[in-house]
Amino acid sequence: MRIIHTSDWQIGKVYRTFDPKAEAVLQSERVEVVTRLGQAALENGAAAVLVAGDVWDQAHVSDRTLSLPLERMRLFPTVEWHLIPGNHDPHAPGGPWARLLERGLPRNVRIHVEPLPVPLGDGKEAWLLPAPLTRRHVLGDPTEAMGAMETPPGLLRIGLAHGSIRDFDSDGTGTRNRIATDRAAAARLDYLALGDWHGQVRIDDHTWYSGTPEVDRFGRDDVGQALLVELTRPGETPGVRSIETGRFRWVSVLKTVHGAGDLDGLEVALRRVDDSPQRVVLDLHVDGTFSLAARSDFDQRVRSGVAAAFAACRIDDSGLTVEPTADDLDAIDHAGFVRAAADRLREMAAGPAGPARETAALALRELWVLHAREEGK
Repeated sequence: MRIIHTSDWQIGKVYRTFDPKAEAVLQSERVEVVTRLGQAALENGAAAVLVAGDVWDQAHVSDRTLSLPLERMRLFPTVEWHLIPGNHDPHAPGGPWARLLERGLPRNVRIHVEPLPVPLGDGKEAWLLPAPLTRRHVLGDPTEAMGAMETPPGLLRIGLAHGSIRDFDSDGTGTRNRIATDRAAAARLDYLALGDWHGQVRIDDHTWYSGTPEVDRFGRDDVGQALLVELTRPGETPGVRSIETGRFRWVSVLKTVHGAGDLDGLEVALRRVDDSPQRVVLDLHVDGTFSLAARSDFDQRVRSGVAAAFAACRIDDSGLTVEPTADDLDAIDHAGFVRAAADRLREMAAGPAGPARETAALALRELWVLHAREEGK
Protein backbone atom coordinates (compact mmCIF):
# COMPACT_ATOMS: atom_id res chain seq x y z
CA MET A 1 0.00 0.00 0.00
CA ARG A 2 1.31 3.46 -0.91
CA ILE A 3 0.37 6.76 0.70
CA ILE A 4 1.53 10.36 0.45
CA HIS A 5 2.34 11.92 3.82
CA THR A 6 2.19 15.73 4.00
CA SER A 7 1.45 18.44 6.57
CA ASP A 8 1.58 22.13 7.41
CA TRP A 9 -0.05 23.54 4.30
CA GLN A 10 -1.05 26.65 6.28
CA ILE A 11 -3.41 27.98 3.65
CA GLY A 12 -4.00 31.72 4.16
CA LYS A 13 -0.61 32.38 5.73
CA VAL A 14 0.21 36.09 5.99
CA TYR A 15 3.60 37.41 4.80
CA ARG A 16 3.74 40.85 6.36
CA THR A 17 7.37 41.58 5.45
CA PHE A 18 6.61 41.41 1.72
CA ASP A 19 4.69 43.87 -0.43
CA PRO A 20 1.05 42.95 -1.19
CA LYS A 21 1.76 41.66 -4.72
CA ALA A 22 4.55 39.35 -3.53
CA GLU A 23 2.40 38.20 -0.63
CA ALA A 24 -0.38 37.24 -3.04
CA VAL A 25 2.07 35.14 -5.07
CA LEU A 26 3.31 33.31 -1.97
CA GLN A 27 -0.21 32.69 -0.70
CA SER A 28 -1.36 31.37 -4.07
CA GLU A 29 1.47 28.86 -4.25
CA ARG A 30 0.48 27.38 -0.88
CA VAL A 31 -2.81 26.46 -2.53
CA GLU A 32 -1.41 25.27 -5.85
CA VAL A 33 0.92 22.82 -4.11
CA VAL A 34 -2.20 20.79 -3.21
CA THR A 35 -2.59 20.08 -6.92
CA ARG A 36 1.02 18.88 -7.11
CA LEU A 37 0.38 16.56 -4.16
CA GLY A 38 -2.59 15.06 -5.98
CA GLN A 39 -0.51 14.59 -9.11
CA ALA A 40 2.23 12.92 -7.05
CA ALA A 41 -0.34 10.50 -5.64
CA LEU A 42 -1.50 9.53 -9.13
CA GLU A 43 2.02 9.24 -10.55
CA ASN A 44 3.19 7.01 -7.70
CA GLY A 45 0.08 4.88 -7.31
CA ALA A 46 -0.75 6.21 -3.85
CA ALA A 47 -4.29 5.42 -2.72
CA ALA A 48 -4.43 8.16 -0.10
CA VAL A 49 -2.91 11.47 0.97
CA LEU A 50 -2.56 11.94 4.72
CA VAL A 51 -2.40 15.55 5.91
CA ALA A 52 -0.96 15.76 9.43
CA GLY A 53 -2.49 19.02 10.61
CA ASP A 54 -2.30 22.77 9.99
CA VAL A 55 -4.24 22.71 6.74
CA TRP A 56 -5.09 26.36 7.40
CA ASP A 57 -2.82 28.91 9.03
CA GLN A 58 -5.40 30.06 11.56
CA ALA A 59 -8.64 29.01 13.18
CA HIS A 60 -10.71 31.78 11.58
CA VAL A 61 -10.60 31.96 7.79
CA SER A 62 -12.85 33.37 5.08
CA ASP A 63 -15.22 31.13 3.13
CA ARG A 64 -12.98 31.41 0.09
CA THR A 65 -9.84 30.44 2.02
CA LEU A 66 -11.74 27.53 3.54
CA SER A 67 -12.72 26.25 0.09
CA LEU A 68 -9.43 26.75 -1.76
CA PRO A 69 -7.70 23.46 -0.80
CA LEU A 70 -10.94 21.46 -0.99
CA GLU A 71 -11.50 22.45 -4.61
CA ARG A 72 -7.97 21.27 -5.47
CA MET A 73 -8.55 17.93 -3.72
CA ARG A 74 -11.84 17.52 -5.56
CA LEU A 75 -9.86 17.37 -8.83
CA PHE A 76 -8.46 13.95 -7.81
CA PRO A 77 -11.56 11.81 -7.18
CA THR A 78 -9.63 8.51 -7.13
CA VAL A 79 -7.40 9.70 -4.29
CA GLU A 80 -8.61 9.69 -0.67
CA TRP A 81 -7.57 12.75 1.30
CA HIS A 82 -7.47 12.40 5.11
CA LEU A 83 -7.06 15.59 7.16
CA ILE A 84 -6.77 16.34 10.88
CA PRO A 85 -6.71 19.67 12.78
CA GLY A 86 -3.36 20.98 14.00
CA ASN A 87 -2.33 23.68 16.46
CA HIS A 88 -2.88 26.49 13.94
CA ASP A 89 -6.37 25.28 13.03
CA PRO A 90 -7.66 23.24 16.03
CA HIS A 91 -11.17 21.85 15.97
CA ALA A 92 -13.40 24.21 17.96
CA PRO A 93 -16.90 25.70 17.64
CA GLY A 94 -17.03 28.11 14.71
CA GLY A 95 -13.66 26.95 13.38
CA PRO A 96 -12.92 25.65 9.89
CA TRP A 97 -13.60 22.01 10.76
CA ALA A 98 -16.98 22.70 12.33
CA ARG A 99 -17.94 24.78 9.30
CA LEU A 100 -16.91 21.98 6.95
CA LEU A 101 -19.01 19.46 8.85
CA GLU A 102 -22.01 21.74 8.40
CA ARG A 103 -21.56 22.48 4.71
CA GLY A 104 -20.31 19.12 3.48
CA LEU A 105 -17.20 17.82 1.75
CA PRO A 106 -16.12 16.39 -1.61
CA ARG A 107 -16.73 12.64 -1.64
CA ASN A 108 -13.01 11.85 -1.65
CA VAL A 109 -12.15 14.05 1.35
CA ARG A 110 -12.30 12.80 4.95
CA ILE A 111 -11.77 14.99 7.99
CA HIS A 112 -11.11 13.47 11.40
CA VAL A 113 -12.09 15.54 14.43
CA GLU A 114 -12.33 12.65 16.91
CA PRO A 115 -9.65 10.14 17.96
CA LEU A 116 -11.42 7.15 16.44
CA PRO A 117 -9.90 4.51 14.13
CA VAL A 118 -11.24 4.55 10.56
CA PRO A 119 -10.58 2.36 7.52
CA LEU A 120 -8.35 3.54 4.71
CA GLY A 121 -10.12 2.76 1.46
CA ASP A 122 -12.17 -0.38 1.86
CA GLY A 123 -10.46 -1.21 5.15
CA LYS A 124 -9.03 -4.49 3.89
CA GLU A 125 -5.41 -3.36 4.05
CA ALA A 126 -5.04 -0.54 6.56
CA TRP A 127 -6.73 1.51 9.25
CA LEU A 128 -6.02 5.10 10.18
CA LEU A 129 -5.61 6.18 13.81
CA PRO A 130 -6.04 9.98 13.94
CA ALA A 131 -5.09 12.30 16.81
CA PRO A 132 -6.83 15.63 16.07
CA LEU A 133 -6.16 18.72 18.17
CA THR A 134 -9.16 20.46 19.72
CA ARG A 135 -7.05 23.21 21.26
CA ARG A 136 -3.97 25.07 20.10
CA HIS A 137 -1.98 23.61 22.97
CA VAL A 138 -2.73 20.47 24.96
CA LEU A 139 -0.86 19.38 28.06
CA GLY A 140 -1.05 15.66 27.43
CA ASP A 141 0.19 13.53 24.56
CA PRO A 142 -2.36 13.82 21.73
CA THR A 143 -1.38 10.33 20.51
CA GLU A 144 -1.78 8.52 23.83
CA ALA A 145 -5.17 7.07 22.86
CA MET A 146 -3.69 5.27 19.85
CA GLY A 147 -2.48 2.36 21.95
CA ALA A 148 -6.02 1.49 23.00
CA MET A 149 -7.54 1.85 19.53
CA GLU A 150 -8.70 -1.52 18.25
CA THR A 151 -8.30 -2.39 14.57
CA PRO A 152 -8.90 -5.65 12.68
CA PRO A 153 -6.07 -8.14 13.19
CA GLY A 154 -3.51 -8.59 10.47
CA LEU A 155 -4.02 -5.15 8.96
CA LEU A 156 -1.73 -2.11 8.84
CA ARG A 157 -2.06 0.51 11.58
CA ILE A 158 -1.19 4.06 10.50
CA GLY A 159 -1.14 6.97 12.95
CA LEU A 160 -1.77 10.59 11.97
CA ALA A 161 -0.86 13.33 14.46
CA HIS A 162 0.39 16.88 14.94
CA GLY A 163 2.85 17.83 17.69
CA SER A 164 6.42 17.73 18.96
CA ILE A 165 8.34 14.55 19.67
CA ARG A 166 9.77 14.63 23.19
CA ASP A 167 13.43 15.61 23.31
CA PHE A 168 13.10 16.57 19.66
CA ASP A 169 13.83 20.27 20.22
CA SER A 170 17.40 20.72 21.40
CA ASP A 171 16.54 24.05 23.03
CA GLY A 172 13.67 22.59 25.04
CA THR A 173 11.01 24.83 23.51
CA GLY A 174 8.83 22.03 22.13
CA THR A 175 6.96 21.40 25.39
CA ARG A 176 3.37 21.57 24.12
CA ASN A 177 1.49 18.91 22.18
CA ARG A 178 4.35 16.59 23.03
CA ILE A 179 4.33 13.13 21.51
CA ALA A 180 6.14 10.17 23.03
CA THR A 181 9.26 9.23 21.10
CA ASP A 182 8.28 5.55 21.16
CA ARG A 183 4.64 6.09 20.20
CA ALA A 184 4.87 3.99 17.03
CA ALA A 185 6.18 0.97 18.94
CA ALA A 186 3.91 1.45 21.95
CA ALA A 187 0.75 1.73 19.82
CA ARG A 188 1.81 -1.02 17.39
CA LEU A 189 1.86 1.45 14.50
CA ASP A 190 3.35 0.48 11.19
CA TYR A 191 3.77 4.16 10.36
CA LEU A 192 3.24 7.38 12.31
CA ALA A 193 2.71 10.40 10.06
CA LEU A 194 3.55 13.60 11.94
CA GLY A 195 3.10 17.30 11.28
CA ASP A 196 4.24 20.51 13.01
CA TRP A 197 7.93 20.57 12.10
CA HIS A 198 8.34 22.34 8.76
CA GLY A 199 11.45 20.40 7.80
CA GLN A 200 11.51 16.74 6.81
CA VAL A 201 12.78 14.62 9.71
CA ARG A 202 13.07 10.90 10.41
CA ILE A 203 12.48 9.98 14.05
CA ASP A 204 12.76 6.22 13.56
CA ASP A 205 11.97 3.66 10.85
CA HIS A 206 8.24 4.02 11.51
CA THR A 207 7.97 7.71 12.48
CA TRP A 208 8.50 10.71 10.21
CA TYR A 209 7.78 14.40 9.89
CA SER A 210 6.90 15.17 6.28
CA GLY A 211 7.78 18.87 6.39
CA THR A 212 5.79 21.56 4.63
CA PRO A 213 5.18 20.99 0.89
CA GLU A 214 5.98 24.65 0.11
CA VAL A 215 8.76 26.34 2.10
CA ASP A 216 7.53 29.42 3.96
CA ARG A 217 10.58 30.92 5.61
CA PHE A 218 14.25 31.69 5.13
CA GLY A 219 16.92 29.47 6.63
CA ARG A 220 15.99 26.29 4.74
CA ASP A 221 18.14 25.31 1.78
CA ASP A 222 15.69 22.84 0.24
CA VAL A 223 12.37 23.24 -1.52
CA GLY A 224 9.09 21.96 -0.11
CA GLN A 225 8.70 18.19 0.13
CA ALA A 226 6.33 15.38 0.98
CA LEU A 227 6.88 11.68 1.67
CA LEU A 228 5.92 8.66 -0.40
CA VAL A 229 5.39 5.78 2.03
CA GLU A 230 5.13 2.17 0.93
CA LEU A 231 3.84 -0.36 3.44
CA THR A 232 3.82 -4.12 2.89
CA ARG A 233 2.95 -6.20 5.96
CA PRO A 234 2.25 -5.28 9.59
CA GLY A 235 5.48 -5.04 11.57
CA GLU A 236 7.75 -4.57 8.57
CA THR A 237 9.76 -1.41 8.00
CA PRO A 238 8.01 0.84 5.49
CA GLY A 239 9.80 2.26 2.49
CA VAL A 240 9.96 6.05 2.74
CA ARG A 241 11.05 8.34 -0.07
CA SER A 242 11.11 12.11 -0.29
CA ILE A 243 9.15 13.78 -3.09
CA GLU A 244 9.84 17.36 -4.20
CA THR A 245 6.60 19.32 -4.24
CA GLY A 246 7.61 22.94 -3.65
CA ARG A 247 8.06 25.60 -6.29
CA PHE A 248 9.99 28.28 -4.42
CA ARG A 249 13.49 28.25 -2.96
CA TRP A 250 14.04 30.80 -0.20
CA VAL A 251 17.52 32.33 -0.47
CA SER A 252 19.26 34.84 1.82
CA VAL A 253 22.08 37.00 0.43
CA LEU A 254 24.32 39.29 2.50
CA LYS A 255 26.53 41.75 0.60
CA THR A 256 28.84 44.58 1.60
CA VAL A 257 29.36 47.33 -0.97
CA HIS A 258 31.67 50.32 -1.13
CA GLY A 259 31.24 52.48 -4.20
CA ALA A 260 29.77 52.21 -7.67
CA GLY A 261 32.22 49.47 -8.67
CA ASP A 262 30.74 47.08 -6.09
CA LEU A 263 27.27 47.75 -7.47
CA ASP A 264 28.25 46.00 -10.70
CA GLY A 265 29.39 42.96 -8.73
CA LEU A 266 26.22 42.96 -6.64
CA GLU A 267 23.98 42.92 -9.69
CA VAL A 268 25.98 40.10 -11.29
CA ALA A 269 25.88 38.05 -8.05
CA LEU A 270 22.10 38.43 -7.76
CA ARG A 271 21.56 37.32 -11.35
CA ARG A 272 23.61 34.20 -10.58
CA VAL A 273 21.62 33.18 -7.50
CA ASP A 274 19.61 30.68 -9.54
CA ASP A 275 19.12 29.73 -13.18
CA SER A 276 15.37 30.12 -12.58
CA PRO A 277 15.08 33.31 -10.50
CA GLN A 278 11.29 33.26 -10.90
CA ARG A 279 11.35 30.30 -8.48
CA VAL A 280 13.38 32.17 -5.85
CA VAL A 281 12.17 34.16 -2.86
CA LEU A 282 15.08 36.46 -2.08
CA ASP A 283 16.08 38.08 1.20
CA LEU A 284 18.80 40.66 0.43
CA HIS A 285 20.76 42.39 3.18
CA VAL A 286 23.11 45.14 1.98
CA ASP A 287 25.51 47.20 4.06
CA GLY A 288 28.44 49.47 3.29
CA THR A 289 28.72 52.97 1.85
CA PHE A 290 27.54 54.65 -1.34
CA SER A 291 27.72 58.10 -2.81
CA LEU A 292 24.39 59.74 -3.63
CA ALA A 293 24.83 58.88 -7.29
CA ALA A 294 25.66 55.25 -6.51
CA ARG A 295 22.75 55.01 -4.10
CA SER A 296 20.38 56.24 -6.80
CA ASP A 297 21.83 53.65 -9.18
CA PHE A 298 21.27 50.97 -6.52
CA ASP A 299 17.58 51.87 -6.27
CA GLN A 300 17.17 51.73 -10.04
CA ARG A 301 19.30 48.69 -10.85
CA VAL A 302 18.57 46.51 -7.82
CA ARG A 303 15.42 47.59 -5.99
CA SER A 304 13.51 48.47 -9.19
CA GLY A 305 15.55 46.30 -11.55
CA VAL A 306 16.97 42.87 -10.76
CA ALA A 307 14.56 42.40 -7.82
CA ALA A 308 11.77 42.02 -10.37
CA ALA A 309 13.38 38.82 -11.66
CA PHE A 310 12.50 36.95 -8.46
CA ALA A 311 9.15 35.56 -7.36
CA ALA A 312 9.37 37.80 -4.30
CA CYS A 313 12.14 39.98 -2.93
CA ARG A 314 12.69 41.53 0.46
CA ILE A 315 15.49 44.11 0.71
CA ASP A 316 17.04 45.35 3.94
CA ASP A 317 19.38 48.27 3.17
CA SER A 318 19.28 49.79 6.65
CA GLY A 319 23.03 49.13 6.93
CA LEU A 320 23.78 51.05 3.74
CA THR A 321 25.25 54.44 4.57
CA VAL A 322 25.21 57.34 2.12
CA GLU A 323 28.35 59.45 2.08
CA PRO A 324 27.82 62.32 -0.38
CA THR A 325 30.85 63.33 -2.40
CA ALA A 326 31.70 66.91 -3.36
CA ASP A 327 30.46 66.10 -6.85
CA ASP A 328 27.14 64.91 -5.38
CA LEU A 329 26.61 68.18 -3.55
CA ASP A 330 27.78 70.33 -6.46
CA ALA A 331 25.32 68.49 -8.67
CA ILE A 332 22.51 69.58 -6.35
CA ASP A 333 23.61 73.20 -6.19
CA HIS A 334 26.87 75.18 -5.98
CA ALA A 335 25.57 77.79 -3.56
CA GLY A 336 22.40 79.30 -2.16
CA PHE A 337 19.77 77.97 0.22
CA VAL A 338 19.43 74.60 -1.56
CA ARG A 339 23.15 73.91 -1.15
CA ALA A 340 22.97 75.07 2.45
CA ALA A 341 20.14 72.61 3.06
CA ALA A 342 22.12 69.83 1.40
CA ASP A 343 25.18 70.56 3.55
CA ARG A 344 23.04 70.53 6.69
CA LEU A 345 21.43 67.24 5.71
CA ARG A 346 24.87 65.79 5.05
CA GLU A 347 25.96 66.70 8.59
CA MET A 348 22.83 65.13 10.10
CA ALA A 349 23.19 61.98 7.99
CA ALA A 350 26.72 61.55 9.34
CA GLY A 351 25.57 61.98 12.95
CA PRO A 352 24.63 59.43 15.62
CA ALA A 353 22.37 56.56 14.60
CA GLY A 354 18.69 57.21 15.08
CA PRO A 355 15.52 58.44 13.38
CA ALA A 356 16.99 61.89 12.65
CA ARG A 357 19.96 60.37 10.86
CA GLU A 358 17.76 58.06 8.78
CA THR A 359 15.38 60.89 7.87
CA ALA A 360 18.26 63.17 6.86
CA ALA A 361 19.81 60.48 4.67
CA LEU A 362 16.47 59.83 2.98
CA ALA A 363 15.87 63.56 2.45
CA LEU A 364 19.33 63.97 0.95
CA ARG A 365 18.74 61.12 -1.48
CA GLU A 366 15.36 62.54 -2.47
CA LEU A 367 16.94 65.94 -3.02
CA TRP A 368 19.56 64.41 -5.28
CA VAL A 369 16.97 62.40 -7.24
CA LEU A 370 14.78 65.50 -7.64
CA HIS A 371 17.73 67.43 -9.03
CA ALA A 372 18.61 64.59 -11.40
CA ARG A 373 15.06 64.54 -12.73
CA GLU A 374 15.07 68.30 -13.25
CA GLU A 375 18.36 68.05 -15.10
CA GLY A 376 16.95 65.32 -17.33
CA LYS A 377 14.08 67.51 -18.57
